Amino acid sequence: MDVHNPAGFWNRLGARIVDGILLSIVLGAITLVIHGHFFYDGYSAVDLIGYVYAIVLPVVWYGYTIGRKVIGIRIVRMDGQNVGFGTMLLRELVGTLVYVVTLGIGLIVSAFMVGTREDKRAIHDFIAGTYVTHNRPPEETEAAAK
Repeated sequence: MDVHNPAGFWNRLGARIVDGILLSIVLGAITLVIHGHFFYDGYSAVDLIGYVYAIVLPVVWYGYTIGRKVIGIRIVRMDGQNVGFGTMLLRELVGTLVYVVTLGIGLIVSAFMVGTREDKRAIHDFIAGTYVTHNRPPEETEAAAK
């Protein structure tokens, strides 16, 4: 199982920033309608929308989120196939749990892994059996060729 055309640290960070800005605006607007404030200090059901976005969108959109699409990277399984719900649950929820339990040290280690490893895989990629690539999905490549 080879990693083809992996995306590095800066591409992945850029995609996270784009997604973060987008989610902040959308979730802030929803929070404003529900709670009367753009920023809400407590936790609410609105906070779950970010996880739903990170888990569901890559499953239905060939491994892309909006930020990843803008940057031109996507998540794939190690065999090159599109990710599924189980894969994304492992990647996002279990990955987040590891980072929380290690008090953020795991996140720092992951950043160094993406920056220095040849395959550019982070801890959450190893947990889920995924990697992030610049390669477009076959379905999108075929449509562009027509």
